[in-house]
Amino acid sequence: MSERPQNILVIDDEPELRAFLTRVLRSHGYTVDSAATGRQGLESFAQRGASLVLLDIGLPDVSGLDVLAHIRRDASTPVIALSVRAEESEKVAALDGGADDYVTKPFGVQELLARIRANLRSRHPVAQRAYLDDGYLRIDLANRIVALGNTPVTLTPKEYALLAVLARNAGVVVTQSRLLRELWGPTYEQDTHYLRILVAKLRQKLGDDATAPRWILTEPGVGLRLRIDGDALAGAPEGLVRTE
Repeated sequence: MSERPQNILVIDDEPELRAFLTRVLRSHGYTVDSAATGRQGLESFAQRGASLVLLDIGLPDVSGLDVLAHIRRDASTPVIALSVRAEESEKVAALDGGADDYVTKPFGVQELLARIRANLRSRHPVAQRAYLDDGYLRIDLANRIVALGNTPVTLTPKEYALLAVLARNAGVVVTQSRLLRELWGPTYEQDTHYLRILVAKLRQKLGDDATAPRWILTEPGVGLRLRIDGDALAGAPEGLVRTE
């Protein structure tokens, strides 16, 4: 029996964008519900649910942040916020309000599809031998192995912990406050300099140029995102050397 298609709920007041996203998403195997207002979107979500929500922050009737708050009261469904505004404060407000990701209009279709896949994937339990590989960088979360090609990379516990959090959420932005909380504890959420130093050390060991990063992307004022092209969750191949 074939798996039921995942359903995307699009809440946006632009009819052309709703129609365009509906065509694109259906052509990639998703089912789609759409709503022009926040109230219509909440009605659709209450009646039919969704695998993921694309939510415009600037809705005509109620704030997208209010819609997000209503969704978060009852569900952990992935929500990608959409907005024409790119201010850091709005991104932070959306992410702190419970959004899983943020995309600024206009956006590339392939980028949006990649973020949808990443957010849907992040809702599934990590496999026992979770493994990410883009053909060069390899991360085996189950066995604490990191390698570049066939060369193991030795990381400190904190460096590995940072990479592991990003890998478990590959493709999805992880906020600074969450990273600081998970790595150092709740009393360190404002100590962003700790994170900057740790990211710089991790990038150096991975050979990831901060001016043109290949893997660790910075969302200014918001957080970090791990980009692994062609990433997969599967059993790790034999022959990798464990990193201590």
